[in-house]
Amino acid sequence: MEQQLKDAMRSRHTVRKYKDQVLPDDIRTSLENRVNDLNGRLGLAIRLISSDKDPLNTMGKFFLGGKGVKNFFILASESSKQDESLGYASADLMLFAQTLGLNTWWIGGTFNKKYIAGLAPDKNVVGIVVVGYGEESGKPHKSKPEDKVSSYSGDAPEWFKNGIEAALLAPTALNRQQFNIAGGGNKVRLTYQDGFLGAVDKGIVKYHFELGAGRENFSWE
Repeated sequence: MEQQLKDAMRSRHTVRKYKDQVLPDDIRTSLENRVNDLNGRLGLAIRLISSDKDPLNTMGKFFLGGKGVKNFFILASESSKQDESLGYASADLMLFAQTLGLNTWWIGGTFNKKYIAGLAPDKNVVGIVVVGYGEESGKPHKSKPEDKVSSYSGDAPEWFKNGIEAALLAPTALNRQQFNIAGGGNKVRLTYQDGFLGAVDKGIVKYHFELGAGRENFSWE
């Protein structure tokens, strides 16, 4: 599965237009099992909503071109102190969905918050991840040069380089990539600029770096 997730990391791109196609029972069950595992390990309250109404507001659809949204994860927790964990979990869900032949779209603002709040009452909701069969596979996003987001004390080992490459593939709010990853020996420190969805983005980047670098090769500071 790890290699499948790595392959998915390179093939996953944002997709905003979806086919009017119901998720097969086995696919939906696999997604729900993944959600349950993440909720149990990380103490979250993520939900999969399947074949529901379109949660995007009219303005969001107009500006972002959303179409055919039927299935989505609600990224929810008990507290805003868990935002980084929600980002981490959302990265896993997006790549896992990609391994199942699905496409995804991370949305942090342009959805009907009142409607979503009704589906996750009294929860901290940071966004939703649309999932389904896309009308196309999406396009790669632009990335910053590696030396603008990372540094290493001495000659960087291959695992660190692989981790940075993976981190630059991570989706972040407005594609800002406002993170810095510094390494030395087998220690790595990840910092992210404060701001809109900053903690969530940090979790997404953290997941990608771990997948690319190999968790066995380093420890976080």
